[in-house]
Amino acid sequence: MDVLTVLPANFGYAIFTYLYSWIMLGYLAVKVGSARKKYDVKYPTMYSDKEQVFNCIQRAHQNTLEVYAQWLVFQTIAALVYPLSASVLGAIWVTSRFSYAWGYYTGDPAKRMNGAYGYIGYFGVIFLSIAVALQLLGVL
Repeated sequence: MDVLTVLPANFGYAIFTYLYSWIMLGYLAVKVGSARKKYDVKYPTMYSDKEQVFNCIQRAHQNTLEVYAQWLVFQTIAALVYPLSASVLGAIWVTSRFSYAWGYYTGDPAKRMNGAYGYIGYFGVIFLSIAVALQLLGVL
């Protein structure tokens, strides 16, 4: 069976959303690596006792990784039935992680909330995934 005949026609948008998320994760990782050098935080130390800004940069990356696996699952389920909607919601979530990080990078943890609009994308793909489950169960 050819995968191109199984996936929805617009699933390519979802693939581009995954690639966008890969770029975002790479960016956040590079920022942590640069901050390690700047603030002299050696591996395997996760956080600094002295440098609050480093900790904020590290947390922006770590928090994104903490939710990334769940986002991938829901993004994929939603995109299998609603590829365009899931891709738009996914792009919102990925973009919000940049806003979240840039706010956090200021050293003021409250500014991470600049990325709070990402909940639209995150919960959006969760709701679409629930809709897919209900359709599979014949409820919708």
